[in-house]
This record gives sequence, C-alpha cells and structure tokens, in this order.
Amino acid sequence: MTITSPTNKHILEARRLTRSSARHESGRFVAEGEDLNEAAAAAGTAAHFVLCAEGHTGAPASKDSIEVSAALMAKISTLGSSSRMIGVYDQSWHAPAGPLAVALWGVRDPGNIGTILRSAVAFGASSVVLGPGSADPYSPKAVRASMGAIFTGTLARCGSIAELPGQVVALVPGAGKALAGPLEGTVTLLLGGEREGLPQEILEQCHDIRHIRQLAGDSLNVAMAATVALYEVTRMAAG
Repeated sequence: MTITSPTNKHILEARRLTRSSARHESGRFVAEGEDLNEAAAAAGTAAHFVLCAEGHTGAPASKDSIEVSAALMAKISTLGSSSRMIGVYDQSWHAPAGPLAVALWGVRDPGNIGTILRSAVAFGASSVVLGPGSADPYSPKAVRASMGAIFTGTLARCGSIAELPGQVVALVPGAGKALAGPLEGTVTLLLGGEREGLPQEILEQCHDIRHIRQLAGDSLNVAMAATVALYEVTRMAAG
C-alpha cells in the first residue's frame, strides 16, 4: 500500500527529525537519498524504516521499506530535488577514543562537521569528539556532508579538555611549530570555529600548539585544516 497522507506516523516522524529538539529527544535521525541509505546497508546499520518513492526499484529493499507517493516525498524532502529514499536510524554515541582523535570546539557549521567525520574515517581516526558549541553531526546537512561516514565513524561528546584522550594538540594558524607527523602516542587534534578559534582558556589546557604549514593565505577552512592535519599525522603509517 502506498502512503499518501501527510499525517501518517512515519511521515510525521521523518519530518520531526529535521528539527534538533526532536533528534535530541528521540535519539534518531534521518538520512536522505539513495547513496546514504545504501551506505547504511553496507555498514550493517539497520533502519527503523525507509520511505521509498512510489515506483522506486533501487536498493536497499527490505521488510522495513515503505512506499510513499512521489508527491508526498517531494513535500517532506529537505533537498532541492526531492529524495527517492529517506531512512530513519538510531544515533550512535561512544566515549572519546584514541590512539588518534579529532576534537571540535565551537565548530558551528554542520557541513564542516560532516566533512571532518568523512576525513576522519578516510584517515583512520579513532573518534571525532564534539565539544561545547559544536553543531549536531546528525543534522540533515551534516549527515549529507559525511557521505556515509556517519554510519562508519565513531562519534563522541565531551564537556572539557580533560575528557580527551592522550596529548591534546591544538591547531592554531601561525602559532607554535608546524605540524609534522607522525606524532607519538595517543593524540587528540583539537580545532576551533573559523571565526573565534580556540579560546585562550582552552589553549592553556592543551599539551601543545601547532599550525599547518601554508605557502600563502592566513588560514584554512576548518574542514580542510582537519583533513590536512589528519593526512600529515598519518602519512608515514600509510606508507
């Protein structure tokens, strides 16, 4: 049977989960698009349910798939072009873990959060830790930017620098020595928001301050900085 009513309970939940308060309350999130839902299936992450546009024949198909009229899917999609698949999943949170962690302090753009998670998975980081003032990694924008890494990466939260694993290395443009890897032991790379950076009281609690060597310009976008830093500290091991 094809769902056509906007008051259907599954439709209502998918809509609610685009709001931060609903995600926080339920511990669930939505993944829009075939690629994200296929990434969930490949990672072995089970959906509570998957809404599929009427006539959709692509994977993943399961007993939890629910057919929805194309017109209704267009109304509930947050994308410019309506999705053919929207899945609802449980959030997954863990304790901060090493030997290599990335911690974000006051990084407010969810697109940057998702991109950093994607880079962390690519370079084998053990966890991405969200500190105070950081965006929700399970918001629709962050989930899309993760390109499926939301289902394979390890997410954690912290309220203080003391909760971060190992030596905490703050990345600050133009400060300290240039970052050159690999770094010894368990390390957390700490990055702040693009406008404010890391507060002085936070920097005073870190074990080291480094910068990313650049040929020109003042600084990098925080997602680019995290990606370059992860490459730098893992490139020897990769070889």
